[in-house]
Amino acid sequence: MKMTYKFIPKKIIKITKRLLAGGLALATAGVFCLLAGNIYVKRSSMNRIFADNEKPEIPQIDCILILGCGLRPDGEPTQMLKDRLDMGIALYQSGMAPKILVSGDHGRIQYDEVNRMKQYAMDAGVPSQDIFMDHAGFSTYESMYRARDVFQVKRAIVVTQEYHLYRALYDGKQLGLEVWGVPAKKIRYGGQKRRDVREVLARNKDILYCLFQPEPKYLGEAIPVSGNGDLTND
Repeated sequence: MKMTYKFIPKKIIKITKRLLAGGLALATAGVFCLLAGNIYVKRSSMNRIFADNEKPEIPQIDCILILGCGLRPDGEPTQMLKDRLDMGIALYQSGMAPKILVSGDHGRIQYDEVNRMKQYAMDAGVPSQDIFMDHAGFSTYESMYRARDVFQVKRAIVVTQEYHLYRALYDGKQLGLEVWGVPAKKIRYGGQKRRDVREVLARNKDILYCLFQPEPKYLGEAIPVSGNGDLTND
């Protein structure tokens, strides 16, 4: 049976069409802004990313900053995190920087990324006093903010996967750090498409964070990365 709209006032039909057109225009504008923000963050950082075999000549680097990304249920680092750690340790051992700063989530007693990251580096031969732990690196933005304010970092090489490195370097640069990036080993991890989509949203979120620069959840007293990393032990 053919539907008719003879009982619906023409004015309501006209208003409905306008609302639908307006909603479509807003949705289109929203998608455009997300894509524009994504491109802006990537382009602002891409010239500061180096392959591990390039070994750029950057003097007076304070530390290698390795960003956390999760532990397995048994407490071991995920494969993504192992790849970050392996690259960061290799850079340290090649003399790129005198210290390593591992930043991750230790917001609960039963979940401790940073101590596990430090132990992994120590097992690879890095001295304990050369490894600093940021126990409150709950987000990329907070890791960069705390690197600057708590650990007194001015120049750092950041290690994470390439898709994440653009945002990390953007955040660091906007917060006044001199940062360069070396991506972890390039492999395709399970669920990467989901991460890529989420990263587009995260890049746009961090544009706002860097614009207003809210303080992280925790700050605390300064622990200069030039000192002894054992001061961050718990």
